[in-house]
Amino acid sequence: MFDQIIAYFEKIDPVLAAFYATLFTWFLTALGASFVLFFKNMNRVVLDGMLGFTGGVMIAASFWSLLAPAIEMSKGEGFDKVIPASVGFALGALFIFGLDKVLPHLHINFKETEGVKSPWQRTTLLVLAITLHNIPEGLAVGVLFGGVAAGIPEASIAGAVTLAIGIGIQNFPEGIAVAMPLRRMGMSRWKSFMYGQSSALVEPIAAVVGAVAVTFFTPILPYALAFAAGAMIFVVVEEVIPETQQDKNTDIATLGFIAGFIVMMVLDVALG
Repeated sequence: MFDQIIAYFEKIDPVLAAFYATLFTWFLTALGASFVLFFKNMNRVVLDGMLGFTGGVMIAASFWSLLAPAIEMSKGEGFDKVIPASVGFALGALFIFGLDKVLPHLHINFKETEGVKSPWQRTTLLVLAITLHNIPEGLAVGVLFGGVAAGIPEASIAGAVTLAIGIGIQNFPEGIAVAMPLRRMGMSRWKSFMYGQSSALVEPIAAVVGAVAVTFFTPILPYALAFAAGAMIFVVVEEVIPETQQDKNTDIATLGFIAGFIVMMVLDVALG
């Protein structure tokens, strides 16, 4: 099955492939959000474990799928070889840091509001928070497909598809994490689902932007890969991990993190 998927993506334009791959990641977000159509609540222990899993996948993807290839494809030796990855990583983290301070949004726990003051409803602010965090995920997939289009040896269709699969897997609990709190606030099942799935619609857009940018400006690829990694890790450390510590389910969240890291590492090494 995986070989057939790779064969299909090899036949189409890489930018279109990036779009299709992130439609898959959006679909799994929507699938997670659809749980709200059948359940009003989810056990907090389960949710913390799934969010920990999400963090593990994102950290593993940041290294195995993004940082390691960025370093490998950089020219030079020693410090010269790691400079593009270091610069890109720092810029990615600073980019999300800047958006975090400017874009009004609400954390999943509904207790912390960040960004400029806004009259927007709390539901809108929550969806904006998850949307903000999905930008680097879509960008990461798009950048890898863009590297394929540019003919970079270290970028492969298999690696890009594997990354999309990993991000899709961790998007599933994200969809639940957005939709369930909205339902608990009294929003209808359908509206909760629509808000939950819409948070990932930014991923196909970010993927296309990343793929096109790398296609036209090939030398930026190692910087772009590291940029996506820095943005993803900032999200994990600033939002995902702290959220799993809110209700003292630290052991479950940590085990979930370990499981997520292992799953993404195995996928990337075995398939990518």
